[in-house]
Amino acid sequence: MGKQVYWEDVQPGQEIPTLFKQTTTQQLVKYAGASGDFYQLHYDDAFARSTGLVGVIIHGALKNAFLGQLVTDWMGEQGVLKKLSVQYRGMDVPGDTLSCKGKVTGKRQADGQHLVELDIWLENGKGQTTTPGKATVALPSRQPVA
Repeated sequence: MGKQVYWEDVQPGQEIPTLFKQTTTQQLVKYAGASGDFYQLHYDDAFARSTGLVGVIIHGALKNAFLGQLVTDWMGEQGVLKKLSVQYRGMDVPGDTLSCKGKVTGKRQADGQHLVELDIWLENGKGQTTTPGKATVALPSRQPVA
């Protein structure tokens, strides 16, 4: 986890550090075991190709987890991930370098919390966004809540 980020240090338009991921078929098998998602598209290359795909594909929920890691690594130990949502708009394959990225879109105070809104997304090695999403985090403040 990175150093602590405080609400006062964040500004709309600010990008958060990119998290790179390179999955393997072994990782997909491990993820299938951990998640219970044993759909063959994620580990059986012949089956995946029989459906018209180029080969096995990465679990959507694993990509969601990568984006969750992006946000939680950035916010620091005192931050709280309040909301995370993603959309699966493209398939990703093992071996490709995936870039998890994010940008601050807003900040506000509500219910005694210092909240930050983010656009987050996952890009494949071609720079195509395959998994866009949004996140809301509560960050600690150096100032007491008004």
